[in-house]
Amino acid sequence: MRMNRQILKLALPNILTNLTVPLLGMVDMHLMGYLDSAVYMGAIALGGVIFNLVYWGFAFLRMSISGIAAQAYGKDDTFDMANTLFRGLLIAISGALLLLILQTGIEKLSFMILEGSPQVKDLARDYFYIRIWAAPAAISLMVFYGWFLGMQNAIYPMIIAVSVNVVNIILSVLFVHTFGMKVDGVALGSAISQYFGLLLAVLLFLKKYRYILKRFSLSAIVDGSGIKNFLNVSSDIFIRTACIILVFTYFTSASAGFNDIILAANSALLQFLFLFSYFLDGFAYAAEALVGKFYGARDSGNLKKVIRLLMIWGGGFGILFSLLYYVSGNELLIFFTDHQNVISEGSKYLPWLVLMPVLSFASYIWDGVYIGTTASKLMKYTMLASTVVFFVTYYLFRIQLGNHGLWLAMIMFTFMRSFLQFVFYKKAVRYK
Repeated sequence: MRMNRQILKLALPNILTNLTVPLLGMVDMHLMGYLDSAVYMGAIALGGVIFNLVYWGFAFLRMSISGIAAQAYGKDDTFDMANTLFRGLLIAISGALLLLILQTGIEKLSFMILEGSPQVKDLARDYFYIRIWAAPAAISLMVFYGWFLGMQNAIYPMIIAVSVNVVNIILSVLFVHTFGMKVDGVALGSAISQYFGLLLAVLLFLKKYRYILKRFSLSAIVDGSGIKNFLNVSSDIFIRTACIILVFTYFTSASAGFNDIILAANSALLQFLFLFSYFLDGFAYAAEALVGKFYGARDSGNLKKVIRLLMIWGGGFGILFSLLYYVSGNELLIFFTDHQNVISEGSKYLPWLVLMPVLSFASYIWDGVYIGTTASKLMKYTMLASTVVFFVTYYLFRIQLGNHGLWLAMIMFTFMRSFLQFVFYKKAVRYK
């Protein structure tokens, strides 16, 4: 019972934190889905793919910092705690400034690669050139989220994420419904809310962790061995994250290659997948913090126990979400749009969404375990193999099955992540 309480103490705030992300996506999709054309849904989906490329490419910062900070916490090493945070912020700000400098090239390359109708692409460009200015705040927030979680503090990320997304929703609704803006209103709401979140993160850090500033060392931040260790873990997680980006980017691009209606339908259905994945990530983040702490303290008994309990929680919620999608899938689709052709098209592919939670829940928990033990190389290899399975599956079945083949490939991708990480987990938790 005590271990379950520790899991829930971290998981529940993280679930609330994470759910604000897909809920925001749902609101954006709803706002665009009730305009006079399905192209607005497609534009938000295509613009979102580019920011998946841009921001998910930096997601390694949150995951690397979470595992490293949790191990520092387990060892009670305040020096490492402090310099892990500031090393991450230095990389985040440097990367964000580079994105701003290269934004025109990023836009041109993205729309050269992505498929979609000319009208959808034009609207997505408007979205991109507004939202890109949120990069410094958005990437820095990833660092704060990971560091707070490593410090066993799931409340601060929850406060920040909920606040950011509430502000974002209010601004998006205001800009679209009151000021008559469209995709540009959604993008502007996102940009403003990210800077609000960064300010809040700094204030919360100073409120509780001001003492950490005494341990700050510029020489330690730029120290070669510290950076090398950080980048060794980060580079593996970056490749792992790049695989996820590649799969979801290709999924959306291939959807656009069919037609605008399938693009809109698949984009709405992906919100179901994101809802489940962000919910389960609450338990994955709890795994990062607790596994990292027990691994850092070399407490193998509690390490094995927490992994077992996390899998039970994940499996239970996987079944619940599958039942929810089976019973209420069509009603959820209607939330996103009143275009009957999009709803009818989306209904054809709902059975794939029903299967997704029960076949994929373990992959989220294993991600947290591998990050907590900083077993980044194994994580990278299992993700690379799963990505190959995605593309092989799609190219084998795309002609016979069409869009069903695309969803089959996504199912295989998530299932293989679970299976391969299970196969190698004993190596992942072995002490170095």
